[in-house]
Amino acid sequence: MIQERIWQGLVLSCCLGLLQGTIATADEWPQWRGPERDGVWRETGIIKAFPEKPMKPLWEMPIAGGYSSPSVARDKVYVTDRLIEPTQEERIHCFDRKTGKSLWTHAYECIYRNVGYQAGPRASVLIVEDRAYALGTMGDFFCLNADTGKVLWHRPLNEEYGIRMPIWGIAASPIAYENLVIVQIGGQEGSCLVAFDQKSGEEVWRSMPDEASYSAPILIEQAGEEVLVCWTGEHIAGLDPAKGTVFWKVPFPPKRMVISISTPVVSGNMLFVTSFYDGSKMVELSPDKLEAKEKWHFVGPNERRTEALQSIIATPVFEGDYIYGVDSYGQLRCLSAETGERIWESQEATPYARWSNIHIVKQEDRYWLFNERGDLIIAQLSPEGYQEISRTKVIEPTTIQLNQRGGVCWAHPAYAHRCVFVRNDEKIICYDLSKQ
Repeated sequence: MIQERIWQGLVLSCCLGLLQGTIATADEWPQWRGPERDGVWRETGIIKAFPEKPMKPLWEMPIAGGYSSPSVARDKVYVTDRLIEPTQEERIHCFDRKTGKSLWTHAYECIYRNVGYQAGPRASVLIVEDRAYALGTMGDFFCLNADTGKVLWHRPLNEEYGIRMPIWGIAASPIAYENLVIVQIGGQEGSCLVAFDQKSGEEVWRSMPDEASYSAPILIEQAGEEVLVCWTGEHIAGLDPAKGTVFWKVPFPPKRMVISISTPVVSGNMLFVTSFYDGSKMVELSPDKLEAKEKWHFVGPNERRTEALQSIIATPVFEGDYIYGVDSYGQLRCLSAETGERIWESQEATPYARWSNIHIVKQEDRYWLFNERGDLIIAQLSPEGYQEISRTKVIEPTTIQLNQRGGVCWAHPAYAHRCVFVRNDEKIICYDLSKQ
């Protein structure tokens, strides 16, 4: 079963790289969670353990607050942030990958209204060929020339679609499909999801009346068809990415508030999501029909007494027949994908705290864990347990994202060109991780 799922995943990742239109190589990180949007770092020649002395950055550059992950493509690094003085504005930055030199910045006025956690933008910049797509917290959607920063088109989505603004703003990173760029915004008149022509910015389709969540859509293959999977504020849905037609949807209404943040993950014909308040849900995908159904759903009586996995920010790893993820207070857990049973739990990777977070990325036969304290960890994750190999501090927590417990680092790193790119609310830093 495990070998079958791994083989299916390899075939699928090859196909979906073409469908997403990013045409990225293994040494780039051009969108949320990497080239295939699956949290896998496919480069080789990476160090096996950190040096005893603290690593020196290749470069670091000042930026302001934000939750967005860096994106790396075309020998450039893209990231977004927010300034509040002298005026409120969001910014899209482009840096030289090798030196950190600032190449261009596009700033625009953006007043945050009725949005909590105001550090800055959430969504990662998407790079497709020579274009950069950036989606801001209040729904400003830009297409820019990726080399010069020239604005090619701009859609003020809140004005145009009447977004029912989530309490934490617009957060789901855009996704590319063929000639389209697709966003989840929770607009009026059946525009939870909207697809735009990449070059002109014209609307091609809109779909679903649901409220928006914070979860980034993904592309999968099911029954020989390409399927856009989106976890909205009300459903886990599979759509035709070319037309927006809904193939299937599985209800997942929130008990208290929409808090769907992590990205859906897939292994074989199983699709998994996890929520802080609403627990874990496994969806079974039909292998020969465009259909899906709930396999299991577990939720604990409260946020401390949880079942399966109840994550706030982190996207889990779905590896064969097992799921590895972060629970509500930072507990690293392994689950059986078949039953949802907890196999083990560890508190070693990050301190116990409400909403404590770890971003997990697979690379060859090991995992890279970036915790909210700014530690980068190399570890083995298996059904037998958590085995830490090496750990080092790469960046300090800052308090704009969360003014508690000495601050946090909640932005997902980017891994590209045998380097790691990390950011907080003050700077972006690049470290060389190549094997010397």
